[in-house]
Amino acid sequence: MIGARISMLRHLSIRNFAIVEALDLEFEPGFTALTGETGAGKSILIDALALALGERADAAQVRPGAERAEVAVEFSLEPQSGLKSWLSEQALEGDADRVLLRRVVDNGGRSRGFINGHAATLAQLREAGEQLVDIHGQNAHQSLLRVEAQRRLLDEHAGLAAQTAAVGQAYREWQRLARARSEHETHAAALNAEREQLAWQVDELARLAPGEGEWDAIDLEHSRLAHAASLLQGTRSVLEQLSEADGAAGTAIAAAISTLRGLLEYDKSLQDTVDLLDSAQAQLGEATQTLRRYGDKVELDPQRLGEVERRMEALHGAARRHRVAPQELAAFLEQKRARLAELDIASDVAALAATESAARSGYRELARSLSAGRKTAAARLSREVSAAMNDLAMKGGRFQVVLTPLATDGSAYGEESVEFAVSANPGMDPRALARVASGGELSRISLAIMVIASAAAKIPTMIFDEVDAGIGGAVAEIVGRRLKKLGGGRQVLCVTHLPQVAALADHQWSVSKIGKNARDVTAVSKVVVLDDKARIEEIARMLGGLEITATTRQHAAEMLGIGKA
Repeated sequence: MIGARISMLRHLSIRNFAIVEALDLEFEPGFTALTGETGAGKSILIDALALALGERADAAQVRPGAERAEVAVEFSLEPQSGLKSWLSEQALEGDADRVLLRRVVDNGGRSRGFINGHAATLAQLREAGEQLVDIHGQNAHQSLLRVEAQRRLLDEHAGLAAQTAAVGQAYREWQRLARARSEHETHAAALNAEREQLAWQVDELARLAPGEGEWDAIDLEHSRLAHAASLLQGTRSVLEQLSEADGAAGTAIAAAISTLRGLLEYDKSLQDTVDLLDSAQAQLGEATQTLRRYGDKVELDPQRLGEVERRMEALHGAARRHRVAPQELAAFLEQKRARLAELDIASDVAALAATESAARSGYRELARSLSAGRKTAAARLSREVSAAMNDLAMKGGRFQVVLTPLATDGSAYGEESVEFAVSANPGMDPRALARVASGGELSRISLAIMVIASAAAKIPTMIFDEVDAGIGGAVAEIVGRRLKKLGGGRQVLCVTHLPQVAALADHQWSVSKIGKNARDVTAVSKVVVLDDKARIEEIARMLGGLEITATTRQHAAEMLGIGKA
């Protein structure tokens, strides 16, 4: 039995979906069989789950009289689940050890989806669902019908996933180099013209050597030099007014302070005014000293003024020619140097071609090795699945992994396409798995593939709907054993009408419909988890129909391995 640390379906909550009014189901690991009369709603449970996983919504799914239908599903997540990374990339994170998917459909057919409480698109629901559940059966989404999934399953089953990744990396590097060489050949004249222009620009600007922040510095210096006379005259005038002339501000403040200090003995409240004047006198003295120092630095320097004006003119002229602001010249020069270096490297056509050729050879070598591994694995998987199909009442059926060389010059996945083909009957040519018409056949073929390739399958929960169509007897028991084996490594749910299949399940649920008659729109679907005694009764019903006898109960108990009824 599988443990609780794997990713698996844990809880399904359904409200007003088709004939289900309200239903909350808790799931267990291993193999669970869903049984019940035809029309009881077994497949409706799977349809509800598929809705939460992004399947198409329809107003007809809303229970008559209800405003909306709602389906919520919870999965546990193992610590190393790849879905965690995807959720993080999509900003759909939730609790570390679980993921919640929810879908709401109103009676007008409009729907909304949520992942971990975040609004999600249908595409996001489907992408998350494809990593959690694989539903096998008629009218159900299924990863094995996608060619990409078929290639991935073959590679993982054969232990070729790392080789495939290396081939993809080599292919992308080869294509990058091929594009660089092609671009140079196609645009050689334009690139050469660009290189010549860049060389001229870099040469001119390098001789000018504009510095980072230089323009702002010399603009400030120019303003100071150009107005030196006015600055000197103005600062000297202010100094006289503050401290040197008769009636200067400093002298007046000092006199005022002296007068007020003499009055303090009569009224102490004047102290605040004295303190303010003391502060003003100190600040006035500091301002006077600052002006004196400034006046000592300012000087008339016509020669330096001329130098600064000539430098400004040179920078401004270069900026005008290159159509940038003067303060951007230094950064502009670095950009042109970098682009010129790129073109110098790209101009070596022989080196480009040699590098591309080496990358192509490396890709070819890796791809040939991958092709050889796929060829061996495809032959083995074809034999094993064909044998399993014959065990599952498809005598003469044949499964084939078709490897077709690509007409193009390789791909990121190698030099061939991978496709699963099947012939369900003797004498028929294998056809693509996606074109198999019978839902029952498709389910059994999928079962055969998944049992054989179970070690490579990454989907934690698998659901089989009507895999027992058209079979019975010993073959039904084989189907049951196959499902039980598959349930040993992941969670498996199966809708079945066969007692041989249901008896081999780890858990069994009975689905029934409660209503006045088959057409009663108020009827509801009910699900009961069966204990040993109830399982005997349900298996007996499946064996004997409406009338259950002691003999059928005994047979049911023997099938279940429970003992005498």
